[in-house]
Amino acid sequence: MTDIDLSNLKLVVSYREYASAQKFVDSLSDRGFDVSSVSIVGSGLLMVEKVVGRLTTARAAMAGAASGLWFGVFLGLLFGLATPYFWGPLLYGIVLGVIFGAVFGALGHAALRGTRDFASTRTVVAQQYDVLATAAAWEDASSALAELGQTPRQ
Repeated sequence: MTDIDLSNLKLVVSYREYASAQKFVDSLSDRGFDVSSVSIVGSGLLMVEKVVGRLTTARAAMAGAASGLWFGVFLGLLFGLATPYFWGPLLYGIVLGVIFGAVFGALGHAALRGTRDFASTRTVVAQQYDVLATAAAWEDASSALAELGQTPRQ
């Protein structure tokens, strides 16, 4: 991970949504502003887990089968390309991948014994997005912000 020095940057404006900060920086770019002197910094990070549905053993087996399918395709292609018989290893890879994926998916869900009977997706979001600019570019960025009818922050 690279070290980013924020100490020489000044706050131009803060937004609640990333899209608004992105739109402002895009408007700066449209005006010919040197956007390499601008940073968007998210703060107040939250991990949000969105529950998408109930997870049963059958659904866990289906998800495992889908994962196994792709793994089987990969192995089947690998072995199929290494032998003169392409379709045989590919077909075996797919069938075995689906079977083993389904079995391991079902066993993995059953091993949890009902402690996590839901499927979800996770994402990290920020509570606030600050648009920062170098001291030399802050004046121009603030002027552009004022032209958009917003007040810069110092």
